[in-house]
Amino acid sequence: MDAVPTLYTERLILRPLELADADAIQQQFPHWEVVRYLNALVPWPYPADGALSYLRDNALPAIARGEEWHWSIRLKTAPEQLIGNISLMSEPDNNRGFWLGPQWQGQGLMSEASAAVTEYWFTALDQRVLRVPKAASNLGSRKLSERTGMRLIHTEEGQFVAGLLPKETWEITREEWQSRR
Repeated sequence: MDAVPTLYTERLILRPLELADADAIQQQFPHWEVVRYLNALVPWPYPADGALSYLRDNALPAIARGEEWHWSIRLKTAPEQLIGNISLMSEPDNNRGFWLGPQWQGQGLMSEASAAVTEYWFTALDQRVLRVPKAASNLGSRKLSERTGMRLIHTEEGQFVAGLLPKETWEITREEWQSRR
């Protein structure tokens, strides 16, 4: 696939990430309630140039290599305002990740975004299985996985921004996903 497409849901526009998103990400991302359950590779405290460095040095090169697909999350009612990000990765046991600004959490928006990128994973990218790691204590993410038919396949300890925590890996196959549609 040459380019990451824009995806649409009932309430959202998922626009491919671009370098111009750095300032908006820098404003929305560095909040404890956003980052605490993310991989410890995320620097904390978050540096002033963290979003720019991440986009320039990690996300955009991975997109260009065809290894990752990243979208900004925007409300259809306010398309210029970035409220979060969602990503797909071709890493073993780590295929989807996301974050949403605190004021937009708890409204079902991430369920919409996740459904759209999961469909992209299985249809456009023709993948057979989606695996998602998460901190066991990240109840919102865990509930999303449960609601969408994923199952817990592995537990271990993992390093998160909040420290060493129990880590779970959740999975759904393309066939299981298709049977739920």
